[in-house]
Amino acid sequence: MNNTHHTDSQPAELTRKSYEKELKKLQVELCHLQAWATSEGARIILLFESRDAAGKGGIIKAITERVSPRVFRVVALPAPSEREKTQMFIQRYIPHFPAAGEIVILDRSWYNRAGVEYVMGFVDPDEHKRFLRLCPQIEKYVVDAGIVLIKLWLEVGMEEQERRFNARIDDPLRQWKLSPMDTESYRLWYDYSRARDLMFKATHSEHAPWTIVRSDDKRRARLNCIAHILKMIPSKNVSREKVRLPKRSSKGRYDDQASLRGMNFAAERY
Repeated sequence: MNNTHHTDSQPAELTRKSYEKELKKLQVELCHLQAWATSEGARIILLFESRDAAGKGGIIKAITERVSPRVFRVVALPAPSEREKTQMFIQRYIPHFPAAGEIVILDRSWYNRAGVEYVMGFVDPDEHKRFLRLCPQIEKYVVDAGIVLIKLWLEVGMEEQERRFNARIDDPLRQWKLSPMDTESYRLWYDYSRARDLMFKATHSEHAPWTIVRSDDKRRARLNCIAHILKMIPSKNVSREKVRLPKRSSKGRYDDQASLRGMNFAAERY
């Protein structure tokens, strides 16, 4: 995919304090990117794919935590309806494509056809081959239209995935993340690996390359992923006038707290 080599030596643990310090710096850069995208009318798609439990949700949360949801729009579509199953494979994603000044984050994408649909037998082999053949052509059309398309694959190891699945089983706050499809993906590890390899071979193109982010270490994965996104988008800092609060008008002044007496308030338990 690129010239970055991965070694088996484990780096020192990234402390929470160090992680949060670096994340804050990157989130400031994301705010600069947001201002630039808005002023320039840029259209950007950040496409995330991975195995289950690879940490997509955490990375997307880290990206969107400090920015406007009107600029950074997260799109996580449910399973296709009966009608959508009869459409072109990319058709239901197109309405969510960015307009000027928008950055769309696809939490899974049309690549479902190359992953879960293919492995679980929801699509026949000929349709799968057709998808892999047509996908680079359609992505060329998207990129030529002026949309920045960044495709990211989070690569989690077998042991780490198992650890995360077990953690979900025992944690009531994360049990909702574990579906029957997830447990099947755990069982079919090598089928998913082969599907991934086929997908990369067919759709890793010059105009829309894949970038792999190793995600066994969640904190490092988030930082590395955001840093890569910022590097891929040639944004510039936009100068902004300092906002000054105007003087509050006292015209029509009255006791606006007294008028709330008798209304229902949440109990102040904390």
